[in-house]
Amino acid sequence: MLLIYCPYCEEERSELEFRNAGDAHIVRPENIAAISDEEFEQYFFLRDNPKGLIFERWRHIHGCGRFFNAARDTVSDRFYLTYKAGEPKPDLSTLPPTANEPVAQDKNAQEQTAQKEGSAE
Repeated sequence: MLLIYCPYCEEERSELEFRNAGDAHIVRPENIAAISDEEFEQYFFLRDNPKGLIFERWRHIHGCGRFFNAARDTVSDRFYLTYKAGEPKPDLSTLPPTANEPVAQDKNAQEQTAQKEGSAE
């Protein structure tokens, strides 16, 4: 079971209490009525789907009901940290090295992975 830390309740709870609410830190256009259909489509519908670290909005629906943001790795599903909605995107380089690395690999394993990815292209 995945445990997620709610920054408002200040405790870890089961993933069953939470719902993902999409990307965090999406800036709403100032005058949404004045933008083109293409710009609206870009803002409202289109999102990147990166492999690795992403910033997301989550809601603690079976707890406090509040929205918060999280830095999560899409490969390992590991949450690096959670923080209250409205707070700026954190600089993850300030985290301790072990918390900033989702999977510990030795240098040989990293080189083999890079070689496999390079030959697959």
